[in-house]
Amino acid sequence: MADNTVESSSQKSYSADSIQVLEGLEAVRKRPGMYIGDTGLRGYHHLVYEILDNSVDEALAGFCKRINITIHADESVTNEDDGRGIPVAQHKNGKSALEVVMTVLHAGGKFDGGSYKVSGGLHGVGASVVNALSERCQVEVRRDGYVWKQSYERGKPVGDVERLGTTDKTGTKTTFKPDPLIFKGEDTTYSFTTLGNRFRELAFLNAGLHIHLTDERSGKSQDFQFTTGLQEFISYLNESKKALHPQVIHFKGEKDTVEVEIALQWNDSYTESVYSYCNNINTIEGGTHLIGLRGALTRTVNSYATDKGLLKDLKENLEGEDIREGLAAVVSVKVREPQFEGQTKTKLGNTEVKGIVESLVNDKLADWFDRNPGPTKTIVGKCVEAARARLAARKARELTRRKTALDGGALPGKMADCQERDPALCELYLVEGDSAGGSAKQARDRRTQAVLPLRGKILNVEKARFDKMLSNEEIKTLISALGTGIGRDNMDAGKIRYHKVVIMTDADVDGSHIRTLLLTFFYRQMPEVVERGYVYIAQPPLYRAKKGNVEKYLKDERALLDHLLQSSLNGIEVRNLKVGTTEGELKDFVIAIQKFDHLLKTMASKYDPDLLHFFVSKGLDLKKALESQEQLDKLVAEFKAWVEKSPTKGILGVTHTLDKDVEHNCFTLKVRISRYGHESESRFGYATAAGSEWQELTSLWRKFEERVKLPIELPGDKEPVLFHTYQGFLAHVLETSKKGIYIQRYKGLGEMNPEQLWDTTLNPENRMLLQVNIEDAIAADETFSVLMGEEVEPRRKFIHDNALLARELDV
Repeated sequence: MADNTVESSSQKSYSADSIQVLEGLEAVRKRPGMYIGDTGLRGYHHLVYEILDNSVDEALAGFCKRINITIHADESVTNEDDGRGIPVAQHKNGKSALEVVMTVLHAGGKFDGGSYKVSGGLHGVGASVVNALSERCQVEVRRDGYVWKQSYERGKPVGDVERLGTTDKTGTKTTFKPDPLIFKGEDTTYSFTTLGNRFRELAFLNAGLHIHLTDERSGKSQDFQFTTGLQEFISYLNESKKALHPQVIHFKGEKDTVEVEIALQWNDSYTESVYSYCNNINTIEGGTHLIGLRGALTRTVNSYATDKGLLKDLKENLEGEDIREGLAAVVSVKVREPQFEGQTKTKLGNTEVKGIVESLVNDKLADWFDRNPGPTKTIVGKCVEAARARLAARKARELTRRKTALDGGALPGKMADCQERDPALCELYLVEGDSAGGSAKQARDRRTQAVLPLRGKILNVEKARFDKMLSNEEIKTLISALGTGIGRDNMDAGKIRYHKVVIMTDADVDGSHIRTLLLTFFYRQMPEVVERGYVYIAQPPLYRAKKGNVEKYLKDERALLDHLLQSSLNGIEVRNLKVGTTEGELKDFVIAIQKFDHLLKTMASKYDPDLLHFFVSKGLDLKKALESQEQLDKLVAEFKAWVEKSPTKGILGVTHTLDKDVEHNCFTLKVRISRYGHESESRFGYATAAGSEWQELTSLWRKFEERVKLPIELPGDKEPVLFHTYQGFLAHVLETSKKGIYIQRYKGLGEMNPEQLWDTTLNPENRMLLQVNIEDAIAADETFSVLMGEEVEPRRKFIHDNALLARELDV
């Protein structure tokens, strides 16, 4: 009876009322991963790509020549192009077309094939998804002789589309700030390098298009523009390698409305770098265009080599992998109705494209071979060498294949295996040196954790051919332990014995080098193991903080600061603090001051910090102020009066001018400040008032004043201690936070005893593991080639460009 009652109750609870319909952009906010992949760094950067792709589609249609992307100090991003501008006229649903594009899923101009011949955007969700996942978003459109604007908060319009002023330009300017409620990761920030790699790619694929990237957080900027497109792309891919022939092989053609462009060049490396694109989208899983290219390459090279008698004593034809060893190639197709797999578009499925690409490569490559016999002979010679090495490696591979206990073999002698046999539950720790290896063996959970100590540095596989690599003892030991086999034909990631392969090295230069060597091995020889997410990097804590008998391990500088703040705020008493403020809210208040201060300093390249701080502290509506000359003059006069009372600021002179901004129907205020003989200019215009940074600063200031108004009052021995600035209070908190705390920085794993190693690095409940993923194959390929390849000059340049970015480095 009881069971029937429960079933009946369950059935009643599932009724028509249980069916939910998510309106508008709710679905995007509810399931963001479905639209942008994830809510980590990958999805965070994908927001930029979605808006940028719309501008690039304008370039494909022939209407856009320049795109400017700016990363602002508060992590907001502006994308501005000189295309036609999003239509703003009334749509048939009664709303402005701009509002429809930004707030309705599957709304766009790429469905009918009329507005855009080809495009990367097909589903009409890009702009609306970015809007939905942004805390704030604003779009400015220059079109039909006017400037139009609409703002949004978390996908919802804040007012109607406004007409601001007149203009003789066209284009769209989109500014958005990712929503911290969606992107919650502490380290979620825009990477200048990651964005730059994508923009460079697009500039290569669209010859002549100018993309300019500015990072206001660091002051860095970079331009991407290439006149010959794919040919320069290949030269870039081979920059850290030695090309076998000076001329890049390049050809293009069109058949049945499918445009094909291909560039290729062989180099002296032992790996292939072949990339495929459809409508500017990097199809990382390949597809029919890549199959067509590979098939034609194999057929054409074999045909030429056989006709000319270049295979010598080789008893079999060249295989595809022999021909692609050392090949850098790019195939780009433009298809009117591409068939992709899902919104992420990683694989092209149009069957007709395969034959078109194959036919073009067969004809054009055979023609190039006939006209260039010298370079072709060098290329075929390289392919023949690769075939010989493959055949030799086939014999050597048998020696490295791991045997199981059933056939009498054994694991490497220095390895401590685990008892569990289910790979999903097993972990293998690759530990630097015998000393740390010994500690790890004592500390581990013998049931599921295996330890393999590595003696010194393994072979750099970037510089070694396959057969030489297989003769290296450390490499053989590693392959034997993993149990996957090695090589394109014999490696089976499904046979791996451990679903977590954890690289555990010291936090010093040698440890970083060993980690890079191991990552090079996995990326070049076992890419599928990396793609499946089996490779991890251990993150042992960098700090140990001890106060009395209480100690805590801390991952990095940020965690240390968080811990110090927590301990210093425990007993602090702020007399004029808002009643009812909790300890957690007080901590958030201090962190907000730190964020405010950091934002002010980051914006110092555009605005004088004291002037910006003064304007924010006035709590004024900057948009309204910029409409009134009288109010702006009064504001500057008040700042001058404040300067006279603050001689310690070193400000010797303040002058200002006002310019009329016709496009936005307001003024632009220019304030020149002379400080210790150095003169700087701050421009406060419509872009400032509407910008996300200004809104962030004013929002933080309002929160400060709601929590506690200046001066902040703390109890003293005789009289209260007063802080007349929030920054002064922050400095006091940070200074008192370190009193009575012993802080130790770890340099190597050997400094920890087995118990500490278990608590911090091996225990699944406490440890931090960093999963290794391939976000950008081209950038990864370039990085390994530069750092581990034969060419010295690209490595020297890399060190020169990135030396100041190194953090927490022990030399």
